Amino acid sequence: MTLNPPAEGERISLRDGRLVVPDHPVIPFIEGDGIGPDIWRASRRVFDAAIEKAFRGKKSIRWMEVYAGEKAFNLFKTWLPDDTVKAFQHYLVGIKGPLTTPVGGGIRSLNVALRQLLDLYVCLRPVRYLDGVPSPVKRPEAIDMVIFRENTEDIYAGIEFASASPDAGKILEFLSKEFPESFKKIRFGTAKAIEDWTKISGAASGPDHQVQVGVGFKPVSFHGSSRLIRAAIRHALEHKRRSVTLVHKGNIMKFTEGAFRDWGYQIAEQEFGSKVYTGAQWERTRKEKGEDAAHAEQKTALASGKLLVKDAIADITLQQVLTRPDEFDVIATLNLNGDYLSDALAAQVGGIGIAPGGNINYVTGHAVFEATHGTAPKYANLDKVNPGSVILSGEMMLRYLGWGEAADLVVRGLERTIRSKVVTYDFARLMTGAREVRCSEFGEAVVANM
Repeated sequence: MTLNPPAEGERISLRDGRLVVPDHPVIPFIEGDGIGPDIWRASRRVFDAAIEKAFRGKKSIRWMEVYAGEKAFNLFKTWLPDDTVKAFQHYLVGIKGPLTTPVGGGIRSLNVALRQLLDLYVCLRPVRYLDGVPSPVKRPEAIDMVIFRENTEDIYAGIEFASASPDAGKILEFLSKEFPESFKKIRFGTAKAIEDWTKISGAASGPDHQVQVGVGFKPVSFHGSSRLIRAAIRHALEHKRRSVTLVHKGNIMKFTEGAFRDWGYQIAEQEFGSKVYTGAQWERTRKEKGEDAAHAEQKTALASGKLLVKDAIADITLQQVLTRPDEFDVIATLNLNGDYLSDALAAQVGGIGIAPGGNINYVTGHAVFEATHGTAPKYANLDKVNPGSVILSGEMMLRYLGWGEAADLVVRGLERTIRSKVVTYDFARLMTGAREVRCSEFGEAVVANM
């Protein structure tokens, strides 16, 4: 594979920490597997129409197809060609459809691979209700959150060793020798423990009481956590949001997720000072002067326009985004928590089929926007599936480029189309009086409603 950039297009660059976007930027795209080609065609039509309408021909995107997933494998016998990664590295900003995860070894996930190779440390998932979208909750309009999910660490780093493998055996042996107290917490880490359990329970044991323990590592660093939290706080201040919530499971994982929370408060107070009021400040005042004084201090700080930086336990957060969604605004969290939260919230505002996402490195400027759902191969080439996830991810991309006028048109067209009950099958089956249309027809309706 060799790169074949379009004629007349120019490269986006970074100057003094800001994107420099030419009038005709080259944007690499991966159409995706399964339903990818269908939803990409409909979405591209929407993007091009919005840009044309907003800028009257003065601006346009020069699209450049690059390859990953099944299409890349069929063409080049590799799931993720080096030239695809080079294209995203060179042109800074791109967009992609859903990709198949290879089966039987090799790359664990193409999406994760791209994020790690490009160091796209923020997975940005805005979650907002669009009027008219069918929802399973009573007040979906109360949901307006932006999730900053750490994208490169946590268990998604992929440091795992299969049960009964030599590598897992080495890890277990190391723990038993160097950290015996920790090793005791591995309930079935020895043949003796398995034998004792089978005698008590009467359950069948493995062959010769073989130790079968899968082992994984969960790296969480100050550097990785702080850059994610820093980006979330900057976003909240820039967009005049009310709060940033550090979501963690630090009550159990004290030195990984607990550290994430502590580092978050440290970054907030040291780097943003008078612009924020933190839960750590509240706790210090409570200990020194009592709870009433802490409440009064926080009330005064927020009344003066300061951003509230607080924290919440992950499992409680998953409950409260259902019961008290208006208490959450910007959320900063680790990789796995962010995965759960973003999909759970998407379900409240219409489902993952219209949930947008972006993967961003705010230091280098690199960004890849993407459909957040899977490839749905049974619907491939049927022109049937909702293209909303790619459309709204493209809307995020347009705002990232500074082309807000075009982004506004995309949202306007989408909202008007859904409100008029012209929808694809997934919404039509949930709405009374809906007119079901094909994927391509939905895209045309969005353009007509701009």
